[in-house]
Amino acid sequence: MEKWDGNEGTSAFHMPEWMQIQFADQKQEFNKRPTKIGRRSLSRSISQSSTDSYSSAASYTDSSDDETSPRDKQQKNSKGSSDFCVKNIKQAEFGRREIEIAEQEMPALMALRKRAQGEKPLAGAKIVGCTHITAQTAVLMETLGALGAQCRWAACNIYSTLNEVAAALAESGFPVFAWKGESEDDFWWCIDRCVNVEGWQPNMILDDGGDLTHWIYKKYPNMFKKIKGIVEESVTGVHRLYQLSKAGKLCVPAMNVNDSVTKQKFDNLYCCRESILDGLKRTTDMMFGGKQVVVCGYGEVGKGCCAALKAMGSIVYVTEIDPICALQACMDGFRLVKLNEVIRQVDIVITCTGNKNVVTREHLDRMKNSCIVCNMGHSNTEIDVASLRTPELTWERVRSQVDHVIWPDGKRIVLLAEGRLLNLSCSTVPTFVLSITATTQALALIELYNAPEGRYKQDVYLLPKKMDEYVASLHLPTFDAHLTELTDEQAKYLGLNKNGPFKPNYYRY
Repeated sequence: MEKWDGNEGTSAFHMPEWMQIQFADQKQEFNKRPTKIGRRSLSRSISQSSTDSYSSAASYTDSSDDETSPRDKQQKNSKGSSDFCVKNIKQAEFGRREIEIAEQEMPALMALRKRAQGEKPLAGAKIVGCTHITAQTAVLMETLGALGAQCRWAACNIYSTLNEVAAALAESGFPVFAWKGESEDDFWWCIDRCVNVEGWQPNMILDDGGDLTHWIYKKYPNMFKKIKGIVEESVTGVHRLYQLSKAGKLCVPAMNVNDSVTKQKFDNLYCCRESILDGLKRTTDMMFGGKQVVVCGYGEVGKGCCAALKAMGSIVYVTEIDPICALQACMDGFRLVKLNEVIRQVDIVITCTGNKNVVTREHLDRMKNSCIVCNMGHSNTEIDVASLRTPELTWERVRSQVDHVIWPDGKRIVLLAEGRLLNLSCSTVPTFVLSITATTQALALIELYNAPEGRYKQDVYLLPKKMDEYVASLHLPTFDAHLTELTDEQAKYLGLNKNGPFKPNYYRY
């Protein structure tokens, strides 16, 4: 893997003036939150609170057209454009309010929009994206638009799209092709509609899971002649990129956002620490105290899940293949086991490995009655759901994203989101944490798009340390936090630049 050149030079990352870390008077720029909320908006936030709290699992949906596929509808926004495909364009007003709420919790992205929109660092960029379509990613998309980019977007998950947000984006002029509850065929159709359009060709890719990149490689490989780079944020997608690189088939530079410090430590760890409980509560209404839980994988996502469940009084077991992560689990007070050892006794099984067939049909057959099975990894490959679609098993839909799978003897398991990502399929995730990830994605796109020819080869790159530090610094004013500045003498003693980067690339946070 290519390393960043930390020394100044023509090939090194250069931070533009608007990206300099500021130590003074930052707070005023970031904390300009609305002092008043319009009466209509406030009343909605109270009267619709029960609906909002279930937003991902029960979007604002007009039940009268639930049965009609969006692909069969003729819809236009108020400007007369029909270059989109969403559930119901009439939901746009609700979605706009969701986006406005998200903006208040995404200070860094809003600050980036304010600082850089005059310079338009993405002018001429044509970005095709495949991510979760939520209020938070809508703020990212609109920020990219404010910085000069043209965007076309599809969803990376068939269950995580907020229909009202997709409608709001379509109403604003973004070609969005996504709705909650897509079929597999719909999923690929939406991606193709983003990519295969007359008179428009992407020159940047923003992916979450690698499906968009895979589709272009498979169907439109010649497009890569004009694509400047790929930004990928998931374990699954990054793994695919490294496979392409190893095989010599990666034909453009790619930025691995998933392994940036700001993504790993904040999105993966802190976000999952909160959203695992939210997803389980909304779907099952269960109490965690005393429950036996096995968490498969003790990476950053697994660490967050385990910490949350332990704090709620659950008895937590961990499975792990990596001896270093395994030792961390032991030192954190969790019992390390093989899944076979506890599968008959646990009440909840959670996968977060990024691997495939972590929970097999054999495991599912041996689970106790009413065991809850769910996945916190990006891909739906961790639980062998396909093995459950057999004649002898009965599927019973309990509520949105909750299925009972019933065995002939009456035993049943509770399967959440059909093995797909639990938090974004069944609940929501903390907006503030997504601000960190979204800002990192935006900066990675800006860097790849503006990089001079030759800076990046056809390989996978990590984000520069200085960019990670910049993203973190943008979020500190929210907490009224004040960074200590090195003196000239201290900086010289440590051999550092006073403005960073403050840690070497090999440092483990």
